[in-house]
Amino acid sequence: MKYKKLCLVFIAGLLHFTSLAQPIDRKALVERHKVINTAPDSLGSVSVGNGRFAFTADVTGLQSFPEYYAKGIPLGTQSEWGWHSFIDTVGYKFDETLKTYNINGRPISYAVQVNTPKRNKDADDWFRQNVHRLQLGNLGFEIIKKDGSVATLADIKNIHQELNMWTGEIKSHFTVEGVPVDVLTYCHQDMDVVAAKVTSPLLQAGRLKVRLRFPFPTNEFADMAVNYQHPEKHQSKIGVQYPGYAVVEHQLDNMRYWLYLKWSGKGKLANARQHEFILSPGKESDVLELTCKFVGRGEKMRSNITFKEVQDNSRAKWAAFWMRGGAVDLSGSTDKRADELERRIVASQYLTKLQCSGKYPPQETGLTYNSWYGKPHLEMHWWHGVHFALWGRPDLLENSMAWYSGVVEANAKALATRQGFKGARWQKMTDPDGNESPSSVGAFLIWQQPHFIYFAELDYRQHPTMATLEKYKEQVFATAEFMASYAYFDKAKVRYILGPGLIPSQEVHSQATTFNPPYELSYWSWALNVAQKWRERLKMGRDKQWDDVINKLSPLPQLNGVYLEAESAPDSYTNPKNITDHPSTLAAYGMLPYTNMMDTVVMKNTLDLIWKAWNWPKTWGWDFPMTAMTATRLNMPDKAIDALFMPITTNTYLPNGHNYQDKRLTLYLPGNGGLLTAVAMMCAGWDGCKVKNPGFPKNGQWKVKWEGLQKMP
Repeated sequence: MKYKKLCLVFIAGLLHFTSLAQPIDRKALVERHKVINTAPDSLGSVSVGNGRFAFTADVTGLQSFPEYYAKGIPLGTQSEWGWHSFIDTVGYKFDETLKTYNINGRPISYAVQVNTPKRNKDADDWFRQNVHRLQLGNLGFEIIKKDGSVATLADIKNIHQELNMWTGEIKSHFTVEGVPVDVLTYCHQDMDVVAAKVTSPLLQAGRLKVRLRFPFPTNEFADMAVNYQHPEKHQSKIGVQYPGYAVVEHQLDNMRYWLYLKWSGKGKLANARQHEFILSPGKESDVLELTCKFVGRGEKMRSNITFKEVQDNSRAKWAAFWMRGGAVDLSGSTDKRADELERRIVASQYLTKLQCSGKYPPQETGLTYNSWYGKPHLEMHWWHGVHFALWGRPDLLENSMAWYSGVVEANAKALATRQGFKGARWQKMTDPDGNESPSSVGAFLIWQQPHFIYFAELDYRQHPTMATLEKYKEQVFATAEFMASYAYFDKAKVRYILGPGLIPSQEVHSQATTFNPPYELSYWSWALNVAQKWRERLKMGRDKQWDDVINKLSPLPQLNGVYLEAESAPDSYTNPKNITDHPSTLAAYGMLPYTNMMDTVVMKNTLDLIWKAWNWPKTWGWDFPMTAMTATRLNMPDKAIDALFMPITTNTYLPNGHNYQDKRLTLYLPGNGGLLTAVAMMCAGWDGCKVKNPGFPKNGQWKVKWEGLQKMP
């Protein structure tokens, strides 16, 4: 009898172990978070894309009603090659954007925005606004009602749309005057091709057509509005057409690109009006299959790709994406927030893959619409890309790391040289060629500088080979050279300081007086130490100047048992203007690991004070995962979860998964990327962490299953 009981206990234990060892059902995990739309919502548009190209659709599955979505998440079509610049008829010179400041006893020039004289302001605006990313075209339906009028959004009824992130498929159903329309939409994962399959009796009735329109650049901060003004300033035409196929050419100034349209049946494409083309399908079938390839100058051209090819490619490549790297399953948790967190995790992986994994650092609104004229901000590259490595997909970060070499590095070195520093000073707001954009704030930021060392070290951790070291050593060392030369040695204090001439990542502080913010100090110390490790791995020996900066760098400033926002800001928490924007003092022990500069008791006090005193409505989407990471390292998992769910507008995640900020930034991808980074740390921990799932409360309400995640440094 005892033997039988022991066997039963053993079998039960084995079954329990086996159940724990079962891999996550990734398909079920992803598909239980399909995005579903049953009514028009200007913030509810959904996208397909491949990291280099994205197409955002309304409830019809195409881009039929762009005006309705213009103040929400607009119906964009953007590619990483789609950049345009207006012709400079004045002859602006970048030197006209420069202003010289006396900093630490010597003159240093910065590209800043100034209001006078007008010529300089105009030059600032020119270089800030050009180049800008283009909206490449609007591809939607034109549906004719029984009375001959064109259907409006109000005529679209019985809507049911699903985005299946496992396959990258948008499946849309709706009716017009009781007649059904069904649409499948995909994006090819290796080409800039969107494909649709339309099934409806309206096709045979000749009442459903496809409309292609070319907008004109707004040349504004954002291009959310539909702009069909200035038709005389660009050209479009049908270049080639034969049955089932046409090529449309669009030219703006010196920018030219082509759309290759292929469709089933006998339809014909016609120029309806200036910059607008109508595809009238043949009436022989109630099914239309359509592909549209966007081709820039110098891009590879292929004209005969079919809907089935795009569909098969999307299904296979997205499934492969989900099956590799990390996964987090929170099913079985009883905390009411668990399902919502899991939804945000799944959607954020989808969105960052299709919006942020190309060969350039992405802009903050990805490939949907322009913010800051479509230009990337390098301080945000960390938030866009670090999670790829932590989720076991380092190649998606490596794609944009290559951008830092070549002409970009040359421009960064020229910037450092102009200012009297060594190495390469990585730009803040930039463009595909690494040109600097004038900015009264961005010109003084430095926290983007160590990011490349962080990226390279993450890559080395997953590929610890000489090949990795050789691949990135030039950029790592150029980065560190600037950092060491930027630190100013104060002979009276016998220590290196950062600033003034510095605006910290919390951008409320003045460049004229600010010095020694804790996050930047910690990042300088950590990154220079890592750069030294790279020298040692390459048998080069340590750099003496870098060590001198490391050993004599100013300590993290503190007062009354909490860290200050900067040594120059003793009123960090008593002055209302100082408790807004990013609470980035927390990043010194959240984004970054423990160093001998850190006192964790002081940091815990700082977190507690910031939690209570901060003006949280005046923050950004990545501030919440940043806070969660700091709480996790401080062994405060309840606080980490609470940070991710703080009920603040900028911590909103829309039904389509996008992190929402405000009317100006209706989507904000650094929030999505930050969430994934925080969750990776909350599950897998960091170097030396002994706690299982350190970011999740141990109250029995969280059942956390994960695989394929990497530890943070």
